[in-house]
Amino acid sequence: MSKQELEVIGQDAACCPGLSAAPLDEDQAADLAKVFKALGDPVRLRLMSLIASRGAGGEVCVCELTPAFDLSQPTISHHLKLLRQAGLIDCERRGTWVYYWVLPGVLDRLAGFLATSQTAGTGA
Repeated sequence: MSKQELEVIGQDAACCPGLSAAPLDEDQAADLAKVFKALGDPVRLRLMSLIASRGAGGEVCVCELTPAFDLSQPTISHHLKLLRQAGLIDCERRGTWVYYWVLPGVLDRLAGFLATSQTAGTGA
């Protein structure tokens, strides 16, 4: 696997218990590291935020994302590709435009993993 390819992680909610629930095994840590690596870039984090801000079931056209950055369209497409490969977003081409959305449950799984035992059951 090249440095620029990220493998899509499994969509199983039970794959990763909360950070404070139990120590991660090597496979869990490797899977989560791919997600955090994808989110570790400021441009990708902003892209994820722009897409997620549309809410559940919301989608955004790449034509709306590109003007928010002082980057070329191919660079934005590359960052979106890495978010897709990390299993965070998905897309669909419609004519000349591509529409993106956050995969269902992704943000909840990340929040659940990061939650401490005090906040996991309170929704805080």
